[in-house]
Amino acid sequence: MIVINSNQRKPLLVTAGCLLFCIFFFFWPLKAPNNEKATASHSSLINHPNLPDPSLPPAWHNTTRVKAAFVILTRNNELDALRKTIQQLEARFNHKFNYPYVFLNDVEFTQEFKDLTSSLTSAETKYGIIPQEHWSYPDWIDVEKADRLRKKMGDEGIIYGDNLSYRHMCRFESGFFFRHPLMEEYEFYWRVEPSVEFFCDIDYDPFLYMKENNKKYGWTISLIEFEATIPTLWATTKAFMSENPEMIPKNNLMNFISNDNGRNYNLCHFWSNFEIADLKFLRSPEYTAFFEYLDKSGGFFYERQAFFLWGDAPVHSIAVGIFLNKSEVHFFNDIGYKHEPFMHCPVARELQKKCHCNADDNFDLTPNSCMRRWVEVS
Repeated sequence: MIVINSNQRKPLLVTAGCLLFCIFFFFWPLKAPNNEKATASHSSLINHPNLPDPSLPPAWHNTTRVKAAFVILTRNNELDALRKTIQQLEARFNHKFNYPYVFLNDVEFTQEFKDLTSSLTSAETKYGIIPQEHWSYPDWIDVEKADRLRKKMGDEGIIYGDNLSYRHMCRFESGFFFRHPLMEEYEFYWRVEPSVEFFCDIDYDPFLYMKENNKKYGWTISLIEFEATIPTLWATTKAFMSENPEMIPKNNLMNFISNDNGRNYNLCHFWSNFEIADLKFLRSPEYTAFFEYLDKSGGFFYERQAFFLWGDAPVHSIAVGIFLNKSEVHFFNDIGYKHEPFMHCPVARELQKKCHCNADDNFDLTPNSCMRRWVEVS
């Protein structure tokens, strides 16, 4: 969720920045993992959970539910965009499984927002305010330095460079949303954002699939980050691993995020605007220590080059890479999903029967996708 306060907008610079972002992603030669040919089909469809035996009762007839919820960080002025997303999510999945929604905001939700979101679902809806300590400068940040750097980047026309709210959002999604009181009762979460689209019927329970198969993190889109956007994140990560070797399992996914056994970051990350994950992973001592190490370094507030600061996407992805193994991470190939400007659309014919997206527009098949690397890693 990108947030720009009205008094921070610089329309011409933002428009130019977004245009440059798209041009770079689609045409600029990035440091892609080695693999010349895109892979059209990523996994076997045998016993695929979204292609059940038609002789069996539908999956939603099973009354077993996981302690799970959709979690949505949003604002009152995003109501219309969010209603469209909820309508699609309900039509494609949740009217059958009835999982609750948790809406979070740094200010009080309006009654209109509550009325017009709760009316779209028969599931429970909860509305929470983010604690001030989770949406403000921590004590160890040099506020004058952070403000000075942010103003400098704003003057230079760096998109979102002067946006304090955006920085709070990235830090909150990296280390705090799962600590919110409304999230305490849940074991799994599905992150949803305004304006995203869902293109395929989901006729099974992804939460139950994750739990029964010991999956801890699930994703749909993975892409290559700009190297200049996170100049010290990998160095800080390496310092953490060096100081805490007992926390790093040998059988992990390092070879997804690094081509040289951890010496350098290959820039691959999961696009975290969609993720389904086990909250025990984010609440674990290992992830908590990792986030706090990054947080103490000040990178969420001091850094900002090109288009990203230390966002939650590379933070989550690097944590997945160093703490989990491939068997614990799941690619949701069957979930057609779009967050501008990228879309995942299943290319397999049987999965396409449940979708209305064009497989030719699938981001997995583009040079800047990390799908090749995912297929390669063992």
